[in-house]
Amino acid sequence: MSDTVLKTQHDGWAEITLNRPDRRNALNEEMHLALRAAIEEAAGDEACRAILLTGNGKGFCAGQDLSDRDPRKLDGPPDLSDTIARFYNPLIRLIRSAPKPVVCAVNGVAAGAGANIALACDIVLAAESASFIQAFAKIGLVPDAGGSWALTRLLGEARAKALALTGEPLPAAKAADWGLIWKACPDDTLMEEARALVAGFAKGPTVGYALTKELIQDAPNNSLDAQLDLEADYQGRAGHTPDYAEGVLAFFEKRPPSFSGKA
Repeated sequence: MSDTVLKTQHDGWAEITLNRPDRRNALNEEMHLALRAAIEEAAGDEACRAILLTGNGKGFCAGQDLSDRDPRKLDGPPDLSDTIARFYNPLIRLIRSAPKPVVCAVNGVAAGAGANIALACDIVLAAESASFIQAFAKIGLVPDAGGSWALTRLLGEARAKALALTGEPLPAAKAADWGLIWKACPDDTLMEEARALVAGFAKGPTVGYALTKELIQDAPNNSLDAQLDLEADYQGRAGHTPDYAEGVLAFFEKRPPSFSGKA
């Protein structure tokens, strides 16, 4: 694996770290491919029951590395649609469809696509010094990597438009207050809290987590009746797992459950 992305295997979970700190972890083609490979590997590994994504250095991710898009070095306009189709869209779909919790610890500025990769994760914690910047308008572009969808869904049209059109930094604490992320943490405890959260998920009912993730992601597209039917279906599937039986036994025996994460 490229050293632009580091993957550390823990007991039941994987920590994936963006590792171009000299470039604020801006994404080039090598890093795109390495990040997708690391997440694909973790998402497909039954022994890995949760994923933590974070960045090395002072920033989480500055988005696309613009040195690859310098007009002075190009014969004409770059095909940004191709870049999005080949790199960003598959990555966002991979994170959203991973059958296990994906937690993001935003350790510094998350800008452009970097912000929206974080927002694609299931739970986002951010250092109090971090901020989220929809930097696209500053260079004449539109939000990508799911940004227009995530911002509108999480914040509503008014705030989504304001953030996208102004490119104004949104501090972590305000992002948490607005419901864009789960919580803002003191800088010196961010990784401790994030790792403890993911380690807890790694010992939890993995199938139930995956079904819960799907239900919540599908809810905005469904009527109440359709969602009620989906809940009944998914609850039936969850009820057939060994973890449901274990959870009930643990309740009656007044002990912590020991979940296997198996279907």
